[in-house]
Amino acid sequence: MSTAKSSSKFLRPAVLALCLTVGGHALAGAAPDTENGRYALSPTGEGVLRLDTRTGAISTCNNSGAGWACYAVPDERAAMDTEIGRLQADIVRLQAENERFKAQLAEREPTVPGKIEEPLPKSDSLKKSEPKVAEAERKIEIPLPSDRDMDRMMSFLERAWRRLIEMANRVQRDVNGKI
Repeated sequence: MSTAKSSSKFLRPAVLALCLTVGGHALAGAAPDTENGRYALSPTGEGVLRLDTRTGAISTCNNSGAGWACYAVPDERAAMDTEIGRLQADIVRLQAENERFKAQLAEREPTVPGKIEEPLPKSDSLKKSEPKVAEAERKIEIPLPSDRDMDRMMSFLERAWRRLIEMANRVQRDVNGKI
């Protein structure tokens, strides 16, 4: 009996440890399955990083209160490849459109003959005339306004001054009436 007692002494803690280990995993939830080597798992501080060896997709797996949950990590490379493909398609479309416009332009007859072959005369319509310069003194002469221009200016200033005075009087009446 002493052998049975000594073997049960060692067997009981081993069985208890095995039950606790298996029971602990069962209570925590099942870890992500590797599906016959399809997934490569790497532990992280918060859970497990899962690499799909067939597709190259990466997911982060965490054990929350409800069990294990895996979320795909955004693949910036796929997004860039998609954008590059879209831009390349746009380039091809724009090149074809450019060629079509060039062909349409080549089919047209020139509307103004000689415009392309002959250079246009050099004349600048926006160029202002030179101010009058006295030959001996080399001074710029500025023409003075005429009497008509002066009368128009004085009339404008008189009307503006009268309107300003009338407006000040109206404001003063409004303020006096409200106080």
